Amino acid sequence: MLVPPYVWALTIAGIVGLLAYDFFVHVRKAHEPSLGEAARWSALYVGIALAFGVGVWLIGGTEAGEEYFAGYITEKALSVDNLFVFLILMTSFAVPRTLQQKVLLFGIAIALLARTAFIFAGAALINQFAWVFYLFGLILLVTGVHMLLDHGEKEADNIAVRLAKRLLRTTDHYDGDRLTTQDGGSRRFTPMVLVMAAIGGTDILFALDSIPAIYGLTQDVYLVFTATAFSLLGLRQLYFLVDGLLDRLVYLSYGLAAILGFIGAKLILHALHENTVSFINGGRPLAVVEIPTGLSLGVIVGVLAVTVAASVVVPAVRRRRALVTDDSDESRRSTSVPRG
Repeated sequence: MLVPPYVWALTIAGIVGLLAYDFFVHVRKAHEPSLGEAARWSALYVGIALAFGVGVWLIGGTEAGEEYFAGYITEKALSVDNLFVFLILMTSFAVPRTLQQKVLLFGIAIALLARTAFIFAGAALINQFAWVFYLFGLILLVTGVHMLLDHGEKEADNIAVRLAKRLLRTTDHYDGDRLTTQDGGSRRFTPMVLVMAAIGGTDILFALDSIPAIYGLTQDVYLVFTATAFSLLGLRQLYFLVDGLLDRLVYLSYGLAAILGFIGAKLILHALHENTVSFINGGRPLAVVEIPTGLSLGVIVGVLAVTVAASVVVPAVRRRRALVTDDSDESRRSTSVPRG
């Protein structure tokens, strides 16, 4: 899809404007958002993303629309999975609820910058080296297997946290949302610095599987950028909206592992179809089946629907069975006749 420079400029200005509005209107004054506030703003950001996708569909055509929505849904699902790690970080650093919005917005800004850099680096590599599709496919397959082997466990510690703890002298207490404070006659960093380092480092690690995933669905840089950006916008509000539900999505990681594996296989098939690697078929393309974007979109939506439904239904069925078993055991104990 050919996108004029002025459209790029307007798109970037709009995204930066949304982030600036979020900071100056909502986050600048520390507070814990209510459930209603989080729901309204989450719905607004999702609505903006959907309206943008409809515009892409109408102006760019069906294929561009399908690619955008497939990329947006995948990136949004991966972003929700990232919220698990953010929740662990907030808990492990004991971040007050009133300060969590600022930390999350900082994380979103870092994620957007990091992923934008990865997006353009990935585009440059793809344009120069067709074998990059093999690399991206393997990254996604390994990430999917890693998710399955970890059984959905989340790690909050990373090199950014360890490095920050080693290099920075920090206090044990927060001083509002300040990054530094007076402590014992000297100025030290507050734990906010460590939290932001953790969030930023984690965001960069997330980009390593996020960007190959969306490049497996579309190679249009504009669609990759906008789908990624809109999936990140509103993530702060979504955190407070689903905070109490995150621990109930027990099968989400398995669904994401399946999606990453599917996209990884799609990338490798595409790489074989466009093959230029000399030791594979003599450097000639192979006649393999390529997975169309429409099918990819259906698979992504279907897998997410099944995993979310399973996360809701299976634990409920287990609780009912446990309750029936307990009632049955109690009934047998009360009706048993003692011997003697």
